Amino acid sequence: MELPFAESYRIKMIEPIRRSTRAEREQWIKEAKYNLFNLKSEYVFVDLLTDSGTGAMSDRQWSEMMLGDESYAGASSFQKFKNAITEITGFEYVLPAHQGRAAENVLFSVLVKEGDIVPGNSHFDTTKGHIEFRKAKAVDCTIDEAFDTTLIHPFKGNVDLEKLEKVLKQSGNKVPFIILTITCNSSGGQPVSLENMKAVREMANKYGIKVVMDSARFAENAYFIKLREEGCQDKSIREIVREMFSNADAITMSAKKDAIVNIGGFIAMREKELFCSSSVFEIMYEGYLTYGGLAGRDLNAIAQGLYEGTEFEYLETRIRQVEYLGNKLLEYGIPIQQPIGGHAIFVDAKRFLPHIRKEECVAQTLAVQLYIEAGIRGVEIGTILADRDPVTRENRFPELELMRLAIPRRVYTNNHMDLVAAGLKNLWDRRNTVKTGFRITKEAPIMRHFTIELEKV
Repeated sequence: MELPFAESYRIKMIEPIRRSTRAEREQWIKEAKYNLFNLKSEYVFVDLLTDSGTGAMSDRQWSEMMLGDESYAGASSFQKFKNAITEITGFEYVLPAHQGRAAENVLFSVLVKEGDIVPGNSHFDTTKGHIEFRKAKAVDCTIDEAFDTTLIHPFKGNVDLEKLEKVLKQSGNKVPFIILTITCNSSGGQPVSLENMKAVREMANKYGIKVVMDSARFAENAYFIKLREEGCQDKSIREIVREMFSNADAITMSAKKDAIVNIGGFIAMREKELFCSSSVFEIMYEGYLTYGGLAGRDLNAIAQGLYEGTEFEYLETRIRQVEYLGNKLLEYGIPIQQPIGGHAIFVDAKRFLPHIRKEECVAQTLAVQLYIEAGIRGVEIGTILADRDPVTRENRFPELELMRLAIPRRVYTNNHMDLVAAGLKNLWDRRNTVKTGFRITKEAPIMRHFTIELEKV
């Protein structure tokens, strides 16, 4: 008899979570102005809002926390942190930051200026926000296959090279860098192939432009390359990672994802000149160069987490849990982005609720209904997140209108995934009873989804 797949860890500690009634949830979400970010965590039974900073650290990471050197400058914890990053990524120059968007803020303060054009593959919210805040423009060059959730394509995060070259030909002198997000969150946690990375690198060289990688989920991307890309099956995850990053000039990372910590991030780069320029903003925004908004204990935990997060056995356990949920939903006929991505399930809200008008925030409607149904908190990756056009101030309606269910690392069991699947199945069966969506009553001028307020239509 073939042995079933089992998690590559044992559970040492648990955290109680509270069940609630449907009536309670209806009241709580109404009080939250139908914004799932506004809910208190104790009002949520299974929290799939994000996989960022919500993972469970290992015994070895907690051990490293106790060894943190809290010296203001030159701490041994920074050296441990830097050595791990250099060993795994190949980059010599490293600046710590308190999270991914802080790393973007420091690096983009050097590289992005008003009027610039920054092409890439479906920029995530903070990336696009930092670009547009500087009065520059983000241009999506993702392959068209990414926008058909029914299509099976191994690397839906890939850049369309024809789209990219068109941007570079038209605006080459205004393009400071090309950004690659690995995996590509906004298109459904989809990976970028090694072949595509190399092609982007070659095109960047042709036009004399830098390549920056948003690397929050780089290890998950490497896992998919190992499984799906020809010639990579016999390579280790770390060998693939080094090959991936050989195509970049700099990377930003939220360590709250693939380094499995609750806070932290970094910038890593090849050029000393870029490092020196970035250091000025590092000190202004984050703190001294060897702590960057983090405690020594955090630096130690990140270093250990980077080693753990690039182990095949860990990645297999993590991604197979996401697959487990995705396959359950497919069995029920629920429309999701396929193939199943690395860190989350992305439910196709347009296909789930085709009768809800796009102006009524379709994915947000679905996410609110799922919370009411089962106490599960997901997040909208759609019209609200897409924000308004910075010039016309009109709503942008993206091609994909998705509800993301992001799975925290090493936190939930497959029993929790069964509950999520059952909650969505119940909602799927009564989808025609959802008659209307929401209208916006209050929003911030940029990255509005965090604090937006809504009312029923």
